[in-house]
Parts: sequence; structure tokens; C-alpha cells
Amino acid sequence: MIDRKYKETVHTAPNNYEYITITHDENRVRIYTLKNGLKVFLAQNFDAPRIQTFIPVRTGSNNDPADNTGLAHYLEHMMFKGTSRIGTQNWEKEKELLNQISALYEDHKAEQDPEKKKAIYKKIDEVSQEASQYAIANEYDKAISSLGATGTNAHTWFDETVYKNNIPNNELEKWLKIEKERFSEMTLRLFHTELESVYEEFNRAQDNDTRLVSYELMDALFPTHPNGQQTTLGKPEHLKNPSMKAIHKYFDEYYVPNNYAMVLVGDLDFEETIQLVDQYFGALPYKQLPQKTPVIERPITEIVERTVKSPTTPRVQLAWRTDSYGTKEAMLADVVANILSNRGEAGLLDLHINQTQKMLWAQAFSVGLKQYGYFSIVAVPKETQTLEEAKQMVLEEIELIKKGDFPDWMLPAIINDFKLQRMKGLETAEGLATTLYDSYIKGRTWEEELNEMDEYASFTKEDVIRFANTFFKDNYVVVNKEKGINDRLLRVENPGITPVKINRDAQSEFLKEILSDVTEDIKPEFINYQKEITIDEIKGKKLSFVRNKYNDIAQVHFIFPFGSDHDRDLGISTQLLQYLGTDNLSPEDLKKEFFKIGVSNDFKTSNDQLLISLSGLEENIEKGIDLLQHWMHDVKPDQNIYNQFVGTVLENRQAMKKDKNRIMTALTNYTKLGTTSRFTDVISKEELESSGPEVFTDRMKKLFKYPYQVFFYGKDFESFKGYIGQYMETESLQVPEPKQYPEPATGGNVYFTTYDMVQMEMSKIGKGNEVNPQHFGKINVFNEYFGRGLSSIVFQEMRESKSLAYSAYVSYAANAELKHPDYITTYIGTQPDKLMIAVDTLNELMNELPEVTIQFENARNAALKQIASTRVTRNNIFFNTLRLKKLNIYHDFRKDIYEQIQKLTFEDIRQFYETEIKSVQFNTAIIGKKENLNMEAVQKMGTFKEVDLKDIFGH
Repeated sequence: MIDRKYKETVHTAPNNYEYITITHDENRVRIYTLKNGLKVFLAQNFDAPRIQTFIPVRTGSNNDPADNTGLAHYLEHMMFKGTSRIGTQNWEKEKELLNQISALYEDHKAEQDPEKKKAIYKKIDEVSQEASQYAIANEYDKAISSLGATGTNAHTWFDETVYKNNIPNNELEKWLKIEKERFSEMTLRLFHTELESVYEEFNRAQDNDTRLVSYELMDALFPTHPNGQQTTLGKPEHLKNPSMKAIHKYFDEYYVPNNYAMVLVGDLDFEETIQLVDQYFGALPYKQLPQKTPVIERPITEIVERTVKSPTTPRVQLAWRTDSYGTKEAMLADVVANILSNRGEAGLLDLHINQTQKMLWAQAFSVGLKQYGYFSIVAVPKETQTLEEAKQMVLEEIELIKKGDFPDWMLPAIINDFKLQRMKGLETAEGLATTLYDSYIKGRTWEEELNEMDEYASFTKEDVIRFANTFFKDNYVVVNKEKGINDRLLRVENPGITPVKINRDAQSEFLKEILSDVTEDIKPEFINYQKEITIDEIKGKKLSFVRNKYNDIAQVHFIFPFGSDHDRDLGISTQLLQYLGTDNLSPEDLKKEFFKIGVSNDFKTSNDQLLISLSGLEENIEKGIDLLQHWMHDVKPDQNIYNQFVGTVLENRQAMKKDKNRIMTALTNYTKLGTTSRFTDVISKEELESSGPEVFTDRMKKLFKYPYQVFFYGKDFESFKGYIGQYMETESLQVPEPKQYPEPATGGNVYFTTYDMVQMEMSKIGKGNEVNPQHFGKINVFNEYFGRGLSSIVFQEMRESKSLAYSAYVSYAANAELKHPDYITTYIGTQPDKLMIAVDTLNELMNELPEVTIQFENARNAALKQIASTRVTRNNIFFNTLRLKKLNIYHDFRKDIYEQIQKLTFEDIRQFYETEIKSVQFNTAIIGKKENLNMEAVQKMGTFKEVDLKDIFGH
């Protein structure tokens, strides 16, 4: 038996609310249960005067009706559409029309004749037009953004639907008022336009390679359980035949206070907060939940093999079904996953396959669900290897665990890393709140969650060996992801809708109340960098220090004032270093030594900086520095390893050219910067093959002879200063001159790359004027008002009114460095038959900036509230100064932005638009199937050129 350190204790607060705490819980979480069954999790975090909020509902796609899959996810979308009080100008008239639409959808679902179904849908479209005159689009988002909320979103998964906001703490009561209204009733307005957005999301998922494999894997692992039989997005035939009646029934059954929780972590007062939550949510009625018969899967007794195809690089995925999250079996599966692959890259797969480059890549992981879970391994073979060979290689590593052929230090190191990651995860408001809601969804108490680390620590090597021999048999699923044409693509067709009215200028009485209810403003706090950062000098090196006020984790960063602009091959040199050892330590031993002491290392190369970072417990940081210096000074070139490395680099380059997202990134870069850019200026295949490892290792050996500065984030600066000097060399090398890359004018060019996909994606990129920090306040409000976010002009018009795209935005990006241009980017991801209509609509919006006074004021006030309630903390204090220095700014520039936004008028935004955006000329990037391209329309956009992958990747 494990002696449990963490135990529940019941208390009664001065205001007579009973709550539970857990002994020794450093986060001092309080758990309340209201009379209606609502669980309330409260914890304090004083990083900023804000509160991270989650409302996790214990239901997801696993509770979808069998004939209405995708319902939980669609309901999540509709939760943003308002209620009988939010989002309506005349509820009585709108309600009558919504009832008609609901009845029509039932007729549509029941009708089998395709022509009659079309006629019914046409009628739905007509009545929806009439209903839309009473609707106010995105009013929930207008209300919530008026509070200064950020991160407004939601997600649906197997057993959860989670609603998210991060709010200023002075707006807690208004937030509760809005959410109480939202969770009180379901109103399905603007239903068919949102349905079109869900179609688009489904179609986007068709182009997602990871989903393709995951769906096949889950179907095989869970042949009868909803985990594998009901995807979150649902089946296309169900999406085409929705039932508003079924959605209302689902909401009434599962969206009840005894089936969701309130998770609030931040700058809050316990007593005041629980009283407010009770005031707004306590009156919602308790309801008995539907009785569900648990689905029990039969054990898998053979190897189940499946095959899927897509254009990307081949890979194989194996999976074994586990017991549910929190069970001993699931925990041991998690331990085995970390023996194979861990954060320190010291697992068996890490060392035997990735480090030795026997394959392109392999990784193990485990997933714990509310019911069941799975242990999985993904392996990406080289071009010369088969999927079967890759499978056998990873199975051999599992055999080693069965034999106990892994070092004794590994298990304690993994447990220590678990504890370290838990410490990091719980130090932020969002991290703690996420862990709290996840434990609630999975039916775990906070006591069980906190005791989990001790349970992990109780496992012995013998336990792991015994588990591996019992668990890993020929009882797994294997999905072969081959390269080829995906013959399972299912596109949900556009049913054809008439754009609806969105009534931008209208406001419901509820929103007027929210906006007129003025709370006392949070006073912004701007940081004095000189006060917060301690500066010293040792051996001519600048030393900066910021105190860690939260835990015993420290970081040391070596910051070199040069990057790939100064030395094109600096990045690839640091990559090669990862595969090399020294005379004293093999590459594998180096990984082990770092993992043993719990210190991670990281190398980041940007165009103008190399950052080498170490992170771990402060007591071990010096050991980490010593190990790092030994590695870099004494790195041993190895021709065989180098030859393998070159092969891996070249194969990875080929893999990039098969990945849609990587291709779109490359195409967008080419569209923006043309043939000569940092992205395409890479070492060639010929140079790699003709070079030796010494060319790259010599760079690493000499690195600390160049100028650099050191930043230490921890607690004991004096101790750090006492030892860091012995690791510093005399500066003897000068920083090379950087290469200058052109930033050409944009305009009049359309670049296209073909890819086998359901959707079409288009991005326009325009070069603006040189960056001007005096515009930053205007840029902030412009993006919020016009181009991004749920209540922006673009989102409302493109998605809410016309359902032209699931994803569409316009973004003005200020350059990070003086004397360089800003860029304006537009993006549309949609069905091919809607692309050109979407382009025309976006062009119309951008021809003349629409003026919606209410929306502008909302965007301006939201920006002010966000700045006022945000605080610069932790290592951001230091890294902000590096970013600001590139703009020749040496104070907290948020003060200037705040003051500019305070005085900002719509006329200022209009003037900014006229001078900085309207005259910008755009190049266009398009990816998709060429056969789906409307060439006549495309040619109106500019000179068309189909570019090949070598053009856009540079190799």
C-alpha cells in the first residue's frame, strides 16, 4: 500500500460554503459542490489581474445519437449563437420562424427523394432569410470581448466539450452573467450558415493526414465502442441531414449543472467568487442524466492490420488498447512509453533508432481516455525501408523492455521528469486550470490526481517487466499509411445558401445592459525593465538575471548576436551536434547524462541570433553547463554518423515536399519574397555530400570564442556568478557580416502549386511601408476590428453571413525590426467551388473599410482592457528587452500603445487604412487540385505561374 501524502479535508468558509482542500496541495485548490450538483474549482494565481476560466461539460461525441453523429460538436458551435436574450432584435418573431425551420429540417431528414429534399432545403433557406432579419450575428462574442477576454474558444472530444475564456478579474460578475444566460437555453439561430461552416471543417479534416490515420486506428481498436465508431466531426450523411430537435434534446439532457463544472484560476477572492457563482448558476435545476449502458469491448486477440493512403511520406502506427485513464495498466503503459521515448531523448527508441538514424523517426506515447485508452508507436521509415521493416524495428525495442534490458537509472529519471513537468505545468493559471478540468472530465478527484506521482514512483523495474510481458502480445492494431491517392475522400457538397443578414449595427437589450454596466477599470502596470533585470559583468560578458518567484526550476541562456544571416550553415551545424558525442561520452551517453540530472538543452537558430538554453532544477544547472561545454568543446567528428545524417536531412527534405502544410508555408514565403530568401537559401545536396563533419563541428568548438551574453532565470544569482566564470573563454573571434536578403515589391503575380486535397487554400501577401512603432496601437485595433477574431468584419461577412469559408482572415503584421517592411496577409480556406466568390467578397470588404461604430468601440475597449490586465512575468521580462531593442525601444512600449488606443478614433483607423493598406499590391498563393482551379477567375487576379516544389523549397 502507498502511504498517501495528499488527503481530502472538508472546511466551512466564513460565508458558510463548504469546500474541500487537499493536504500539502501547494496550489491550495478549493473544490465546492453547489446544491444543484455544480462542481466549482477555485485556485489563486497572482501573475496578472486575470482569471482563466473553463466550463468543462462531461459529454462529447461519445454521447452523440447513433443517427446524428457530429451533434455534440455542432452544438458546441451553436453555443456561440446566443439565446432568447443574446443575439436577437425580436425574439417572439424570430422564435416562430426558428420553429418553422426546425420542423422543415425534420421533414428534410425524413425525406428520401433527392429532388424533394432539395425543395425542402430551398424552403429552409427562404425561411432562414426571413429569420435572419431579427438575428444579430456574433453577439455572444461582442459581449465577451467587451470584457477584455482573450482565448475565447471551445473544443469537443470523446467525452468532453470545454468552453474557454481568459478574463480580467474585475469583469468576473459580467462574465458569469453572460455564461449563465448561455448555459440556460439553446437557441439555434443562423443554423444553416453554421452548418455550412461545419461542412467546411469536415472537408478540411479530409486533408488532414493525421486524422486519416487516427480514424482508421480508432475504428480498429474500438470496433463497438464510440471511441472508435463515432468521430467528433461525424459522418457526412448525418451532417447533411441534421436535426435541430435532436440538438435541443441533447442540450436539455447533458447541459445540466450536475454534468459540468466551473474552473476558475487567477487573481480572485475565494469567498466572493463562490458567492457570485452560486448567485448566477445556483438556480439552474439539477437533472437526472440519461442512463447509458457501458460498452465493453472484447479483448483483441490477434493483429488487426489496416491500410490508408495519402500523398505524404509513408509511416506505420501500432497501438495496443489499454484500460481507462488513472488505472494501473494505463499508468504502466505511460511509463513504458517514456522508457521508449522521453523528453530527454534518452529512451530506447530515441537512442537506438532516432539517435543512430536507423529510421527517419520513431516515437511512443500513451493516451488515457475516460473509458479505455491506448499505447501507440509511430515509425517513419527511410525510403529504402518497408513499413514492415519499420514495424519489426520498433517491436524489437518492446522485446528489450520485456527482457528488462533497460538501465536501472531510467525509471527514477522518468519519474523525476514527470514531477518536473507537473511542477512547470501547474505554475501558470492556464496550466493548473487545464489539469483541473481534465481530472473532472475523466471522473478523477483532485486528491487522486495529486497522489498520482507517488503511485508512479512506487512502480519497480520488475513491475514494468511483468506488465510488458503480459500486455504486449499479438493483440495490437497496425495502420500502414502508404503514399498514394486517398481513395476515401468524402466531400460534403455545398447545398447552396443565400447570404443572410447579420445586422452589424444592432444590439440586444442584454448586450446594452452588459456595455452600460461599467466596472472600475484595472489600472495598467508597465514594467521597469532596469529595475526588474539585474545586470552584471563577468570576464567581459554581460550577465542578466531575473528572479524566479515560483519554483526551483532554473534556466540559463547563452545568447550569441549572430544567426543564419551571418552563417548560413549554423543551424545545420547545431543539428549535426545532436548526433555526435565526445572522446569520453558517446552520443547516447550524452543524452543519458542530461536526462539523469533532469536538465534539458535546446538550440534555436534565427536569422540574427543563436540561443543555447538549459533548463532544470537549479541545483543541477551547473552540472548541465559543464556537460554542455564538454560536449561542444570536445565534440568528436564521425564520418559514418555524418553520412547517415546527410541521408536523414535529404530524406526529411523529401518528406517536407509531401506535406500540405509545409508546402503552403513554402509557397507563401515564395509569394512574399520571391526566388531569393532565407527559406530557400539552404545548403545544397552536393555541398552536404562533399563536405566532412569537421566543417560543422569546428563551428561548435569555436562558438564560445565569439561574443555572447548570458541570461540566468533562477533564485540564487550570487551562487551562479560564483561558478559561471570558469566556463567562459577569452573572446577571440569577431561576428561575421550578415548577408542581406532582398524584400521585393509585391503585386500582380499568382503562384500555384498542385496538391491532392478536398479544399483549396489561398493566401494574398502584400508588402507594406517600413515598420513604424507609432502605428502599433492602430494595428492592434485594426486587426481586432476588421481582420481577426469571431466578431471581426471579415469573420462575420465571410462565415456568418455567406458561409464562404471555415477559416478566413486579414492580418496586418508589423515587422520586428526597424527599416524593414510590414506585411498584410489575407487567407481563405474553402471548397473549390466557393473560392472565387470568397475572393470577390474579401476584395469588396477591403476596397472600402466598413464603418461600424459599435464594433469599433468594442474592439478599442477590448484592446485597452487586455493591456491593462496583462503583466509581463518570468523570463519574458528579459526576452522582451531583446525584442524591443530591434525597434530601438528601451522601455515598456505597451504604455505608448495603451495611450495611443485611449485616444484612437475610427477616423484614425480609416486614415491608417488609406495610407498603409489600401494602396498595397498583393501577390497570391494558391494550393489545391489543378482540375478544381477556375483559371478564368485566377487570371483576373494577376499573372499566373505554376511553381514546382524545387522553386519554393530551394532544394
